[in-house]
Amino acid sequence: MTENKIHVILLSCGSFNPITRGHIHMFEKAREYLHKTGRFIVIGGIISPVHDSYGKPGLVSSRHRLSMCQLAVQSSDWIRVDPWECYQDTWQTTCSVLEHHRDLMKRVTGCILSNVNTPSMTPVIGQPQNQPPPLYQSNINHSPTAMKLFGKLGESLGKICCVRPHIERFTFVDENANLGPAMKYEEIELRIFLLCGSDLLESFCIPGLWKDSDMEVIVGDFGIVVVPRDGADTEKILNHSSILRKYKENILVVKDATSHPMAIVSSTKNGHQGFTKG
Repeated sequence: MTENKIHVILLSCGSFNPITRGHIHMFEKAREYLHKTGRFIVIGGIISPVHDSYGKPGLVSSRHRLSMCQLAVQSSDWIRVDPWECYQDTWQTTCSVLEHHRDLMKRVTGCILSNVNTPSMTPVIGQPQNQPPPLYQSNINHSPTAMKLFGKLGESLGKICCVRPHIERFTFVDENANLGPAMKYEEIELRIFLLCGSDLLESFCIPGLWKDSDMEVIVGDFGIVVVPRDGADTEKILNHSSILRKYKENILVVKDATSHPMAIVSSTKNGHQGFTKG
């Protein structure tokens, strides 16, 4: 019964300087693991490159990083690149990016997205119209409920909302779009999880690096899916932070039976093992 499963969007923030095969593999492994638990249906993945003002040494212009990310996902029918973070006036916290996408999904779908801590059945409102195939439609459950939601996402994500530098590949969301006649569909539960490697999880334990209030929202309200790297001891990391311990059940650690070398995920650690040589 898919109606009782939690529908998930995986969101990954980072510099993607450049994006690597490992980043895409991280999405694929996370989706595979979540599906195997029998509790989740992953309906989409979002890559959100960081703003140029982040201050990382050697950070390439967001225009180029967005283009590289778009090329990296062009063969995927469930992962997309979102330029919102790059197009803000300044750097955005991970917490604010998660909240933006939560609020955007509420506006686009009419949903009230449920938190990890306060799960609730999510009413999906909106009448899909004849539009191109939705973005989130790969290897997902094709139940009437799910497809109505994906249809609404596809309809609204296909509209352009703001005047930006001309980049044909990117899709923007019209946040003020007329979504048409409304009707209530079956109720489903939809959540956005932060997808990351164990190095980001470990950074939560560094004093002063993250605001406690942001960590409370990220881990407590949204939840995290962690794909371990380099054989990291995630259990030790989780026990090192009081906030991570507090919300431990909201942190899903992907078990990688193939022992894939997840070190290639980080473009910083691997010396930029990207998709092309150059």
